[in-house]
Amino acid sequence: MPIITDKSPIAFSDPLPAEVDVVIIGAGIAGTATAFFLAERGIKALLCDKGRVAGEQSSRNWGWVRQQGRDWAELPIMMEANRLWRGLAERTGEADLAFTQSGCVYLTDDAAGLRKYEQWHDLAKQHQLDTAMLSKADIEARLTHIGGKRIGGMITPSDGRAEPSIAVPALARAARKSGAAVIEGCAVRTLDIEAGRVAGVVTEKGRVRCAQVVLAGGAWSTHFAANAGVDLPQLTIRSTAARTREAPPLYSNNISTPGLSLRRRADGGYTVATGDLAEHYLSLASFKHFTKFRKLLQISAKDVRLRPAAPRGYPGRWGFPRHWSAAEASPFERLRVLNPPPSPIVIRRIVDRLPRRFPELKGVEIAEAWAGMIDVTPDAVPVLGEDHRVKGLYLATGLSGHGFGIGPAIGRIMADLLAGRDPGHDLTRFRLTRFSDGSEIVPGPY
Repeated sequence: MPIITDKSPIAFSDPLPAEVDVVIIGAGIAGTATAFFLAERGIKALLCDKGRVAGEQSSRNWGWVRQQGRDWAELPIMMEANRLWRGLAERTGEADLAFTQSGCVYLTDDAAGLRKYEQWHDLAKQHQLDTAMLSKADIEARLTHIGGKRIGGMITPSDGRAEPSIAVPALARAARKSGAAVIEGCAVRTLDIEAGRVAGVVTEKGRVRCAQVVLAGGAWSTHFAANAGVDLPQLTIRSTAARTREAPPLYSNNISTPGLSLRRRADGGYTVATGDLAEHYLSLASFKHFTKFRKLLQISAKDVRLRPAAPRGYPGRWGFPRHWSAAEASPFERLRVLNPPPSPIVIRRIVDRLPRRFPELKGVEIAEAWAGMIDVTPDAVPVLGEDHRVKGLYLATGLSGHGFGIGPAIGRIMADLLAGRDPGHDLTRFRLTRFSDGSEIVPGPY
């Protein structure tokens, strides 16, 4: 179950339709789930990706399907996502969409961390979620294979895991079986606007007529939006993870300890990450949106490292095109899949911390390390809904590093919005205008 890159074979190459109801830009978890739920409703959808389905962060994340620790507005949506995950394999006939209930455990070694868990536990109780606090004695009795001195934590038994690099392509297959067209290696260059509203899109393979477009381009969304005249404050963060070789099945929970997190993989190894380093390549957008991101930087527990320049072709790199026309090759065609090198700092931390945090894994080798570029908003909460400036343009982006688990519910919500139905959740917190209407920016957990 390797990550997906531009070297991965193209698996989706449907003919480009002349007209559909909805075009979805970006085949990560949010875009793919939207295509699936639209197709289930009999709505003609086209899912386009410049590279590969799940080629970027949707195959590079930790694979956690967690309700625990979510932002207050995300939690009800994530609880729905948990329910959806449990039935996706049967619903679609795709075994690769299997969900494993494993529980999610957070542990802390300081009083401030424990207070945050207690506050979040109060939120969980309001939603009747099965989260429970863990005392030091609970940890010593129940989590005997974990090293270090932990003063407390919390656990949500109903949380679980899935395999990102195979689950999202399986969902794309399900969308196609239900009637959606799915095309890899097909960048959407621009929107086709008539009288202030969406009339179609222009792809590198030709024009497609449609009345609605969903922008779910992850790290690239802000640049596509800017070319369409929409200001979307979103920056990218490089995040590194790794997998071990096959190892004993002693740790069945998704476990987060200070400085190292782990989850069991279907291939018999573990996905491991430190979760404490955020690397950002400086760009014009960094300075433009600095004041909006200041509060998130102030409260972040991460080690934030600023890099002077992104590699060639990366979104936001110095000299990145700000505008382009439908007639010229877009930046999305010059770099099909973001495949950043993993951080050597994180790799060293993983190698050093793994045998100390999880002593039973001492001697287990790291088989592979990788990185992905995470799309982060100023409050680390997604942007969901129709843009008020371009009628027919909908946004499903800024998932801020926790989109894989919640993705199916986001797809269901977007499908209902596009169909003119009540999405069943209050989406006020997710409106794009919160960054421009004078509202206080209140960061969620990140």
